[in-house]
Amino acid sequence: QRLPDKMLLKLGDKHLCQHIFHTLLQVKAVIDIDIYCFCSDESVKHMLSPGIQFLKRDPELDLDETMGLDIYKSFTSMVESDVYLLCHATSPFINYNSIVKGLNKVISENYDSAFSCRKVQTFCWYDDEPINYSVDNIVRTQQIKPIYWETSAFYIFHKSVIDSNRRIGENPCMIETSY
Repeated sequence: QRLPDKMLLKLGDKHLCQHIFHTLLQVKAVIDIDIYCFCSDESVKHMLSPGIQFLKRDPELDLDETMGLDIYKSFTSMVESDVYLLCHATSPFINYNSIVKGLNKVISENYDSAFSCRKVQTFCWYDDEPINYSVDNIVRTQQIKPIYWETSAFYIFHKSVIDSNRRIGENPCMIETSY
């Protein structure tokens, strides 16, 4: 809505969606994954590199009111897997090392999910109130309890998480990214 046909716009020498696909192909070289472009617009097919499968999604999922979880659930109902990695084309600069780290945490450790986040360690407010410090006791920023902001660049989750109507489980791993 904010930027029509954003996946088809050029960012440098590539279309926006090609950046994340390039990154995912690097991940595939390290961890065996199937890569899908889940999209209702078949015109993107010609932009897909070998190793990336096109999976047409229902155009009803393109509506402005559509919740991301509805898209994730639709995909997971069509593609069977134990673990899913969801990446957004609107995060073209996410580093493949961050994705691999998140996948390893979910596949090899006791995490049910992982997501990209940014650490914010400064004076933060919400609803006209400070949320991580006291105005009566101002500390150095190094002593402030950090806040973690979901960047939505990627979500990794076990099938059981999405079956519980969530994208982040009860035991998530936050993967700090610079983007």
